[in-house]
Amino acid sequence: MQEPRTSKVAIVGAGAVGSTLAYAGLMRGFARTVALYDINEAKVEAEALDLAQGIQFMREATVLGSSDVNVCADADVVVVTAGAKQQPGQSRMDLAGATISLMDKVLPPLLEVAPDAVYLLVTNPVDVVTFAAIKKSGISPAKMFGSGTVLDSSRLRHQVAKECRVAVGNVHAYIAGEHGDSEVPLWSSATIGGVPIGDWHDENGRPVMTREVRERIHHDVVRSAYEIIEGKGATNYAIGVAGARIVEAILGDQNRVLPVSTLIDFPGVGEVCMSLPAVVGRAGINHSVPVPLDPQETEALAASARSIRATAEKFGVV
Repeated sequence: MQEPRTSKVAIVGAGAVGSTLAYAGLMRGFARTVALYDINEAKVEAEALDLAQGIQFMREATVLGSSDVNVCADADVVVVTAGAKQQPGQSRMDLAGATISLMDKVLPPLLEVAPDAVYLLVTNPVDVVTFAAIKKSGISPAKMFGSGTVLDSSRLRHQVAKECRVAVGNVHAYIAGEHGDSEVPLWSSATIGGVPIGDWHDENGRPVMTREVRERIHHDVVRSAYEIIEGKGATNYAIGVAGARIVEAILGDQNRVLPVSTLIDFPGVGEVCMSLPAVVGRAGINHSVPVPLDPQETEALAASARSIRATAEKFGVV
């Protein structure tokens, strides 16, 4: 009798992000098998062993680690974290050429061993790299997309919750556009406990989210990655948890609204990968969510799309 097939997540890249994402996913119990793949054999085997030896304290799972791409065979979800490392002072867009070249080498063998998987790209600059990967692989954009601004939106909600002294779970707000310097906070649709963010007052009846406060929070969100990289060399915890959460939404068929980076035809700009809220489930992206925008947000998103498109053209993606 054939055993029932269980869920499998393959993570490409056993560096800080890949190993943290694996750890976060195992703690959440997002799959029965977690496979790490990296060309550094000693590193990937050590990371897998370290994770496997903690399974007693997590949900039961099998952890594999190998420098052979076949470890990813028949995965339900493939998470690509491998990419050029961002250095202090370096923008995400500066990484584009090296990471796109790496995708040219990494994706073909992955598609051969895991042709039916949903592919999640968690590597910078995620929008341009996702655009290149979709175009070169021919995979449906519904089944290949980037982590986008899921992390940025988490950073935004954290800052708003701190400012307004509420639980972060009561804040509903998105960052859209580029995962990077031109990202756009969608303040016009943001709410706290169902209250429009501009109408939120403190216990003395004073408005909290003034224009000055919103601008400061946006600046802090954009600068977060640079600050963390300057201090410790890499961002890994928050993006690891964010990536694991996206995978969980896929495997659990949760139809969760997440601002992932996907291929769209932006009016006046053309095809580009950028983040807008979308419903994510077992088949990947089910459909986008038409979030209402004010005129300033619409223009800012257009500028963000043009910036991403310009970089894609520079590296011959378009």
